[in-house]
This record gives sequence, C-alpha cells and structure tokens, in this order.
Amino acid sequence: MDDIVLRTLGKTDYTACWGAMRQHTAQRTPNSIDEIWLTEHAPVFTLGQAGLPEHVLDAGDIPLVRTDRGGQVTYHGPGQIVAYLLIDLKRRSYGVRELVWRMEQSVIDVLAGLNVPGERRQHAPGVYVTEQKIAALGLRIRHGCSYHGLALNVAMDLSPFSRINPCGYEGLRVTQLHDLSVDATMPQLEHQLAQTLIQRIGAAPLQQDNRG
Repeated sequence: MDDIVLRTLGKTDYTACWGAMRQHTAQRTPNSIDEIWLTEHAPVFTLGQAGLPEHVLDAGDIPLVRTDRGGQVTYHGPGQIVAYLLIDLKRRSYGVRELVWRMEQSVIDVLAGLNVPGERRQHAPGVYVTEQKIAALGLRIRHGCSYHGLALNVAMDLSPFSRINPCGYEGLRVTQLHDLSVDATMPQLEHQLAQTLIQRIGAAPLQQDNRG
C-alpha cells in the first residue's frame, strides 16, 4: 500500500484552498506522496467547469466561484466536512470512475457505522439517504492526478441549497447527519471519514499535519 499524508486544515477560504490544490498538483512528480486534505469552508457556491449558470437561482450575498472540477453547482458552508483527494491515479492503476466509487463507498461505510443507510444513484454521483443527498462529489484530473473531492453535510444551515438546483437537479432535497439524529462531533466524523478514505483508496497513513 502506498503512503498518504493526511492534512487537517481547519477552516479555510475556498478560493485559497483551490489555488493551493492546483499548485500542489502542478508541482507533483512521480514520487510525490498522495495527500488528503480535510477542511471546512465559509459559505460559498461553487459551479463546476461545465456547470450551467441557470442552476444558480439566487446566489444573493453568498459568493459564487466558477471552479475547474466536474459537476454542476453545490454549496459549501460551516458544519460540512470537505475532503480533498490529491491522488496519483496512474500509480494506483485505476481511473476516475474507480476513484469515484471508492469515495462514495467510503461515505456509505461511515454512514453504516452510524446506522444511517446510504446509497448511490445511477448517473448522479454522490451519496443519498432516503432520496436526499448527504454527500456531493466533484473531481478534476490533471496529468493522471486528482484534486477536489467530496463534501459531507454534518450540522449546517441547509437553506442555501434552496437557492440552487443542487448538482444540477431541480427540486433535489439535501439532508445532513444532524437531522438524522447523529450526534457525533465534527472531529470524530472527520477522523472516521479520513480513515475510511485511506482504506478504500488503498493507502497507509504516513503522517498527519494538523493546521487547524
């Protein structure tokens, strides 16, 4: 199993974090160690590279950032765990679809440990609980290496999701662990998600860098 660095960044600005991911990916070599970054963002809407602006119904006072990941529009805010995966897929010998599956399965595994039944939807990446989306996914692959990742709703203000068509689906409902009677803390859930991602990606944790 290849090593991986787990970085806990605390609260970060979305645009600054995105820039750091791009820089990290541009500077990678075949020997660079893969990393997972855990963070939490201030309120922001992000629109994917091919995202349609009409899916943003009313951004209002929340910044809207056109980013370079796949997918349509989503929302990030306090109370949501964001995990960015900076993974060399060439070295791991699987492609982006396999990585998406492993990411989704990591969330499903974490939910199962909390007695919450998570599931996939065909042609709609992410994880759902009773037809409501609880985790969104979006990636960018550059020179065989991934960045961006997934967002898991824990205990946040969900109302901004009503100001967009989440992930490009009109009327899609979203949920979060707090509303499903899960009372685990953000640090506990971050730890569970990170360890599950490491196992599913096929990596051994090399070190932790806690910056938060």
